[in-house]
Amino acid sequence: MTRLRKPKPLGHQTPLRAPHFRTPLRTLGPGSVSSLLKIALDVAYVVMILVTGLLLLLWVASIFIPIDNLNVTVSDGADGREMPLTRPLLLFALGALSAYFGGFLIILRHLRKIFRTLTLGDPFQPDNVRRLRHVGLILAVVTGGVWIVQGLVASRLAPGVMEPQGISDLLTPVFSVLVVFVLAEVFREGARLRRESELTI
Repeated sequence: MTRLRKPKPLGHQTPLRAPHFRTPLRTLGPGSVSSLLKIALDVAYVVMILVTGLLLLLWVASIFIPIDNLNVTVSDGADGREMPLTRPLLLFALGALSAYFGGFLIILRHLRKIFRTLTLGDPFQPDNVRRLRHVGLILAVVTGGVWIVQGLVASRLAPGVMEPQGISDLLTPVFSVLVVFVLAEVFREGARLRRESELTI
């Protein structure tokens, strides 16, 4: 009769583990690339506040300062056209610049908050979805505003000197806006999966 023998224990064995590959750079958490980008965004945010505030002060000052006998040269490359600087033209130019930099100031404000969550290692928050959608919307408004303003300047102020932007000039900005909205949906899906996992636990 053949007896089955119980196998002898082989002692303590180290369990097999998958090889762990360390990346040279961390993308999330304190001391990561995200934290460095957060610092860069903080600096850019302060600079943008100063620039926007200065433009707004100039816009207010242009209401009162005399601008008689002043000319402005509108040029696009080598050619140029000199025309008198009127108060409505100055207010329009400073207002457009203030709105342009103000839009990017709001975008930087949202990006700082998004990168703050990346630095904390918790990116999939519902607030980040809202922030990304706001960034995409503001970027679309700024892009459309620049396209309209340049068209008005080319047709009314400097016809034959400046060329209005064509539809092809909108391809890159529109693509950027679409990428931002796609990222918002990715973050929304990540936040949903995180919420479901928390409810499961």
